Formats: sequence, C-alpha cells, structure tokens
Amino acid sequence: MKKYYTRVCNFAYGKFSIELVRKKKNLPLNGNKKISFGQIEILTRTSIKIIDLKDIKKLPKLLKEKINKDLKTIVKKNKNFSSLNFNKIPNIMGILNLTPDSFSDGGKFNKKKKGISHAKSLFKFGADIIDVGGESTRPGSKPVSKKEEWDRIKEILKNVNKKIPLSLDTRKSEIMNKGIQLGVKLINDVSGLSYDSKTVGVLKKSRTPFVIQHSQGTPEKMQKNPKYENELLEIYDFFEQKIQFLISMGIKHNNIMIDPGIGFGKNLKHNMNLIRRVSIFHTLGFPILLGLSRKKFIKDLSGKNDSKKRLGGTVASSLYAIMQGVQVLRIHDVNELTQSIKVFKELIKNWW
Repeated sequence: MKKYYTRVCNFAYGKFSIELVRKKKNLPLNGNKKISFGQIEILTRTSIKIIDLKDIKKLPKLLKEKINKDLKTIVKKNKNFSSLNFNKIPNIMGILNLTPDSFSDGGKFNKKKKGISHAKSLFKFGADIIDVGGESTRPGSKPVSKKEEWDRIKEILKNVNKKIPLSLDTRKSEIMNKGIQLGVKLINDVSGLSYDSKTVGVLKKSRTPFVIQHSQGTPEKMQKNPKYENELLEIYDFFEQKIQFLISMGIKHNNIMIDPGIGFGKNLKHNMNLIRRVSIFHTLGFPILLGLSRKKFIKDLSGKNDSKKRLGGTVASSLYAIMQGVQVLRIHDVNELTQSIKVFKELIKNWW
C-alpha cells in the first residue's frame, strides 16, 4: 500500500501570518499564529505534489482524511519542557564539549574553570540550555569508558550555577542516571537510544525529557559511504517507529524532541535534502532540534576546512531552519547567532 507523507510549506511570519490565520487562508504551526503555512507538500516514495490548503477538500476521501489528521497534529501547540519555550523560535542550545577530541573545539574547555566560565558565557549570550558532553561522537571517533566520560563532566554538572539549565549529551544509561540526579534537565542521545539498552528504563523511571537523534551507523564508521533510497522519508519512518516503540515500552510523557542528525551517517546530498525539507518532521508532533553548527556540509559547500571558520554557513543554515519553524538550534557560536537572529527579525519585523 502506498504511504503518503505531509510536509507543510509556503510559510508566512509575524503580523502578516496572524492576518492570514485570521482570514483562514493559513494554519498556525504548532499553535503559533506568528508562523503559519498556506500549502502542503504531499510526498510518496515516487512522487511530490504541492497544493494549497483550500484544495485539500478536492483530494480522494482516504487521502483527505489522512492529510486532515496530520494537520491536526501540526497545528497543535507543543508542550514546553526543560526550560524551553516552543512558542519561541528558536530556542538556542549552547554546546559545551568537555572532550579532548571533538571535531570543532576539542580540548578547549575540558578544564573545570574554563568549562564553567564558558557555560556562563553561553548562557549570558542567550543560550536557553547548555548541552554538556564528555564523549566525542565526531566521524571516526571511538567510544570512551563510562568512568572516563563521567570524570570529564562531573565537576561541571556539580558546579555550574543551578540557574543555568543543562542538557547532557551521552549514549550511556549510567551517565544519564548520574546526570539526572545532579539536576540535568534534558538527555541528548545521538544514538537515538539504541547504543545502551538500559537508557529507555532510566528515562521511563525519571520521566526526564530527551532528544531522539537519527544516526546511520556508529561514529567510527557512519561517514563511510552512507546510503539511503530516500533519506527524508526513511528518517521520518525511523522517528515514527521509534516513538511507537517507546510508547510500547511505557514512556507515557510527550517530553521528546527529534533531531534528524545532520552529518551523522549522511553525505552532502542527504544533509541538504533534510535541511531543505526539515518541516516534514512537524507532522510527527514533537519539537525539532537541528545541529548545523560548524558541520562538514558547510565545508563541502564553501571550501572552509577549518571548522572554526564556518560561522557564515552556520548562520545562513540556521536562519533557513528558523523560517521552517525549527524550535531548537544546537550552536557553538551563541553570541554571533543570537545577534544575527535579532537583526534578521528586525529587518523582517512586519513579517515576524
């Protein structure tokens, strides 16, 4: 049986959006009238068709019912959690890597004083939450022991001001559990809860919000010729199946974010298609997190091999993601990105 997918498109913003929603020409994205859509893209494995909202009524009965069901999910307001306000676009997740070998800033903040100072700076410059990681998952990296990972992060988790919300970037259940006990607000697992079979139990018991990220393969091998027949729809199916699995395992809350995993088992073509059509994931009904900061796709497009010189590409792709309604951006250069967002929104204030 042919499977259909719904992607919202043709967005409007700000006062213009509110007016279109009032006139019932557009529908609000996640209950937010300041960003709305007037068209949908209907996708299958073999076809793509864009139609106006007013033309949905002309579709065959079963397809029309399916689309209308999807739209009910898409317009529903996301519940806030982990200090994040999903009516605000975007929330900023600042990156604090406490590793000697992360792809962009490995070794820069892995001393206690430097780590705490950087967390304060990220929060001061506008980060809504700080993502703390003690194990590099860059392409080609190898796992570290639980002890080594915990030794890298424990002092930061214990000593950062409790007014600064922290997320924990880890694949290991034991690290998750220890972090949660120290007040971590969110778990960010790049393996999509597949690396450690005990992670689901920890999250179920603690009811801690978490991020499901898609990754094809492990960090050691994920960039060795990744292949998909249709990366966009396969990753959509991955999230749909993972969420159904988690429900079957007793996860009852909806405090979940989804991350398509840019650069995790994807080549340039895959990454570009995911970013261009990222709004398809709104149909799942969960906030979207996107990690674009300093990623290799920027090097592939611009030739900037030094990851620290990819700020322009980070800003450009982040602003595009905002216009697709992405709720959370994971960022190294928080000051520069928040500045660019303020300027961008002021320039289009009659739209936003």
